Amino acid sequence: MGREDSHYRPDGGSAHGTGRSGSGSAKGRVPVPEAHLPRAPEAPAPAPETVPERPPPLPWRPPTGSASPAPNTGHFPVAGSEQPVSGPPRGSATVPVSPAPLSPSFGPGPTGPGGVPPVGPPISALPAPADAAPAPAPAAPRRRRRLPVVLAAVLLLVLASIGVVITRPGPVAGWLGDDAGSGPNAVGVTPEPAPSDVLGGPDSNAPVPTPDGVRAVLDPLVGVAVLGDRVNVSVADVITGQTLFAKGADDGTVPASVTKLATAVTVLAARGPGYRIPTRVVAGAKAGEVVIVGGGDPTLAINKKGYYPGAARLDDLAAQVRTALGGTPPTSIVVDGSVYSGPVYGPGWDDDIPTGGSGGAVTALMTDGARTDPGVEHGSAPRFAEPDLAAGKAFARLLGVPTDAVKRGTAPPQAAAGASPVPGTELGVVQSPPLIRLVDVMISESDNLVAEALARQVALARGQPASFDGGAAAMDAEVAELGLPAEEISVSDGSGLSRLNRISPSLLTDLVRLAASPDHPELAGVFGGLPVGGWSGTLNERYRTAAGTAAGAGSVRAKTGTLTGVHSIAGLVTTADGRLLTFAVLTDKVPGDRDTAQPALDRIAAALAGCGCG
Repeated sequence: MGREDSHYRPDGGSAHGTGRSGSGSAKGRVPVPEAHLPRAPEAPAPAPETVPERPPPLPWRPPTGSASPAPNTGHFPVAGSEQPVSGPPRGSATVPVSPAPLSPSFGPGPTGPGGVPPVGPPISALPAPADAAPAPAPAAPRRRRRLPVVLAAVLLLVLASIGVVITRPGPVAGWLGDDAGSGPNAVGVTPEPAPSDVLGGPDSNAPVPTPDGVRAVLDPLVGVAVLGDRVNVSVADVITGQTLFAKGADDGTVPASVTKLATAVTVLAARGPGYRIPTRVVAGAKAGEVVIVGGGDPTLAINKKGYYPGAARLDDLAAQVRTALGGTPPTSIVVDGSVYSGPVYGPGWDDDIPTGGSGGAVTALMTDGARTDPGVEHGSAPRFAEPDLAAGKAFARLLGVPTDAVKRGTAPPQAAAGASPVPGTELGVVQSPPLIRLVDVMISESDNLVAEALARQVALARGQPASFDGGAAAMDAEVAELGLPAEEISVSDGSGLSRLNRISPSLLTDLVRLAASPDHPELAGVFGGLPVGGWSGTLNERYRTAAGTAAGAGSVRAKTGTLTGVHSIAGLVTTADGRLLTFAVLTDKVPGDRDTAQPALDRIAAALAGCGCG
């Protein structure tokens, strides 16, 4: 079965939390009701009404100045400089295209020639139909605000036929940390031919499914008993934004790990795809004391055997420190994780998450996602109870300092004068992979601790405390700033482990459409790691054998979520006619287990993939 890290326990279980009061500070934000509290009986559902279309797309702007795409088989390329890399300022990117997937080579799965795991579909922007006629004005305004700018891009879903091929149009190469001159235009380098398509891409001129056609296909599937009595669904056309199906689409629902879609969009918007998280070492206040300052990089490795390929390494940092000290050995290590604040475990997490292997203590300094063994397979794994001290002790061993000389503390301010080295003087720094890589890992492997680290980066970028509450408030505010309805998101963490989280299905489909917009190429890193049905990630084993799901294999690309009693999926699907749709299905009162719930969800997406729904 595909890997899923949102906390699922077949024997049920309790949740605990602080009952925190609202997560966000976005202007106009209203609380989303608790899904599991008793509700007043709802009125009988009215007869289906025609859903007004969103405005027609604006004319597509062709790319200008795009660099030629370059093949690359690496996972986390490291820039030659240790300086942080910044992505383009929000709204300033000029190339309306999307980055290609980053293809992590994690875990077992089908392989291509040479044993290389096949990648998920790359992503491109296509023009809107030239003959698209303006849509009539909506019959009546809806309650929720819609995207202020219509989207004119679609995503081209194509599986590479051989090896790992990654195209990098426009600013993407810079975000990924590629060295100048390493692309196809470098002297003496011959570009490799583009891979042939093994799946047809979506056709921007393909007929748009009709709401009546989609309703006829989905109504019988969303009402099945195994999904419970709260099945909230949103389906929309990516190009036009037309809503094709809505059932509880604006209702806040427990999203589980689908929360990571919101985390990905908000961190890419707030920090930029090329931002790198530093881990620094400075001279301590006392002679022989060095302070390692965690910046929140969850992928930091001890050495080349780290869990995350291409991660920054403590042994490199130790070498810098030895050089800076000129051969004078340090005598003690101070661990400074003060950039984070608040509890290390999230509100609304189930009681056994801290020890169950799917989550762990969230600290600003950790190695290998707090795993005690970086060589474990992907999925649940034992974690350090105190990841910051464990990392500090590993650093001490690299410097020849006794581990009992490691303690928590804070870095001293930069002193004007004093003993050599002057307290606060930087002795070394290493940088995480760029955020676009971390987002890819978070999405493809549903990595909870990476997700919590990225939520805190949203908080730091917006001047909020780097805590669960601060990250949640910052994510909500970022959603509002992107022009989306912040009243339809209320989160307590960035991973989706919290049962207090609420997101509406229609907000998720809006997030996907916004990330596809040519006006926001910095957000398209969301798509690179999305699992592909029957092919990769948490969908690797789905859409293969369950009855009624085969049409989704290779056509569904989506993020999944699983908690006990909660099952969700959201992403993209290409119809039989070649039309690209975005969909979200959230259920949070599932009576059975995932063996029955997940196939039922998959049949919904597969039905969209298999029909023209005209």
